[in-house]
Amino acid sequence: MLRLKGVRKKVRKKLLLVCLAAFMIFTAACSKNSNDGGTKPSDATNKPKETTEAKTETPKPLDKVTFSYFNGVAAAKDINTNETTIGKILEDQTGVNFKIEHLVGDLNTKVGTMIASNAYPDVMIPDAAIDKILDAGAFIALDDLIEQYGPNIKRVYGQYFNQMRAEDGKIYFLPFSNTVGEYIPDPNINQGAFWVQRRVLKEAGYPKITTLDAYTDLIKNFVEKHKDEELTGMVSLTHDWRFFATSNPPNHLAGYPNDGNVIVDMTTFEAKTYAADDNTKRWLKKLNELNAEGLFDKSSFVDNYDQYLAKLTSHKVVGFFDYGWQFGNAQNALKDAAKQDPTQDDFVYFPLPVTFDGQKDQYLDPPGFVKNRGLGITVSAKDAARIVQYLDNLLTDENQILQKWGIKGDTFEVDDKGRMYRTAEQIAKIDEPFNEKFGFKYYSWNWPLYAGGSFPDGNSISPGSQPEVFQLSLTEKDKEILDKYGVKTYSEMFAAPDDRPWYPAWGIPKEQGSPQQIWETKKDEITKKYFPKLVLAKQADFDKVWEEYLAAFSKLDTAAYEKWTTEQIKILIDAAK
Repeated sequence: MLRLKGVRKKVRKKLLLVCLAAFMIFTAACSKNSNDGGTKPSDATNKPKETTEAKTETPKPLDKVTFSYFNGVAAAKDINTNETTIGKILEDQTGVNFKIEHLVGDLNTKVGTMIASNAYPDVMIPDAAIDKILDAGAFIALDDLIEQYGPNIKRVYGQYFNQMRAEDGKIYFLPFSNTVGEYIPDPNINQGAFWVQRRVLKEAGYPKITTLDAYTDLIKNFVEKHKDEELTGMVSLTHDWRFFATSNPPNHLAGYPNDGNVIVDMTTFEAKTYAADDNTKRWLKKLNELNAEGLFDKSSFVDNYDQYLAKLTSHKVVGFFDYGWQFGNAQNALKDAAKQDPTQDDFVYFPLPVTFDGQKDQYLDPPGFVKNRGLGITVSAKDAARIVQYLDNLLTDENQILQKWGIKGDTFEVDDKGRMYRTAEQIAKIDEPFNEKFGFKYYSWNWPLYAGGSFPDGNSISPGSQPEVFQLSLTEKDKEILDKYGVKTYSEMFAAPDDRPWYPAWGIPKEQGSPQQIWETKKDEITKKYFPKLVLAKQADFDKVWEEYLAAFSKLDTAAYEKWTTEQIKILIDAAK
């Protein structure tokens, strides 16, 4: 479990007073206006019964309040949630608006500035910098607030509470990966894959591509035939914490899912790192070859995230590895363009289950619970109780439908059997600008939510996982290319995920300053230093640079890291029995 060094005594005292004051205010408000619009308790106690029955009051609207919210994950324009349709409805329900600030620049620098000044937004998602926030004592404990104001939080997250607790036994943030109801696989690919422009597959006659060599040959041949377009064969994302988009592929190419820094043996359940094994050497050597042939974008090691997304929408990049959720903004822009002009469909990217030698792939995530990321309320929050009430209100079935599906008659319909669906017209209008204005862009993730699964009536929580919606969402070009590969969904291109009770291993919390956390930090420093050297080296020098890399890597206590990770995985396996 996570361990905090502790929130300072004066912070705890301040928090206690704030929560007490908030509770008293909330209690007073409730005594004046019950949730069902009934009479005041004083009326019922001190006045005749007939007077009490005759007197009814309209509930007094809640005072409006705006809280600040920092999102260290998503790239989007800053916005007030009440400027969106969803956010305005939620404000009408609760009186609460959030002013969302998205990350610009380096995450660690941004978070470091907050910690140095001891000034934080009311709520925040620090993402990869969450250990720094926890270590600084910047998040308040949520246990008492959840107990008082969070019946829906308890209902949705209760089964995960023990996994969410820090070493001191308290809960400091709410993750986003909890499954509610029956697990329903996603027909799209929102996880890892090797992507290629559709026109490449079309020109090649829709070949079955399963090996890394076949994938890179496909790219080479296309670029060679289109020299006049000045194409880029491959790019790779390396910016800041997103460096994993370059360091993770060896794991996937070897036929394993994204367990972070380790590959877990399915028989012994032993965790072994792969950053310096033959899989990583083979991957980097392939990039080195592509670079020598002028097919790899050298700027990959200096471009930031926005520059990377811009290149993907430029029509110039033929292929790359990444996770669907990470480049979704670029892919959505390409799809929107294709809706307006079908010829633009050629530039939409298609996912391929590439492995080193065509072995069984494991790109699709099995059900899992990511417990080391999430949204927390900070010590700077003006009214923590009211924030928790807002978050709890999100977790009703009705508001989860609002967050994911929208409004009946506008963004979805319900047939006479109770099945939710979207018409072709509704699907067509839900493009990126609509997602922003309506609020899907800001509410589909990054809040307490039903992350996956089904509603009590059997409808999928995610519209994209509802078979009726997915099929209707496909354009004629989508259907054409899927038909060429003999499938009806993108996920059918990939192997079904094996059950992994510990999944994902990268989500196992690590204490800030622990040997495991220090190992990961130093490992990242070494890979970020040597991967560019290895990829951009002269081919004749690759092995020499690799030996230098191994020498630097050997200074890490990797055996201890692997031993600790294996122990944690076996604990999770035993807990799942």
